[in-house]
Amino acid sequence: MHRGKTHSAKKEKSSRGLRGRLWIDGTEGTFLGYGRIILLERIREHGSITKAAKSMEISYRHAWELVDSMNRQSPKPLVESATGGRNGGGAILTKEGERAIALFWELYADFQKYITLQQKKTRPLWR
Repeated sequence: MHRGKTHSAKKEKSSRGLRGRLWIDGTEGTFLGYGRIILLERIREHGSITKAAKSMEISYRHAWELVDSMNRQSPKPLVESATGGRNGGGAILTKEGERAIALFWELYADFQKYITLQQKKTRPLWR
């Protein structure tokens, strides 16, 4: 199984200047965004929605609802889960989930470059 880079879920200190957020809307509203991608990475890292939720300090219910929303809006599931049992169940990221993470970070990097470029234009507007 591919173990990609896990990004930090901590928010950066706010500073003056141009800022923006990136997300992808789907049929039900937000499909993918920064927090959802972090959740997918944590599921990949921990093999569990419960452990991923704990690592992000969010409730299991909220994490499950986010995963369910992403899976419903995607042509193929991003996460597959197994209910408890002898081994306690778990969750795995699918190939589609890995693709979603890679695409989001590519878009995110491009977006950050755009923000940096546009910030140069707005710099005369503030001290």
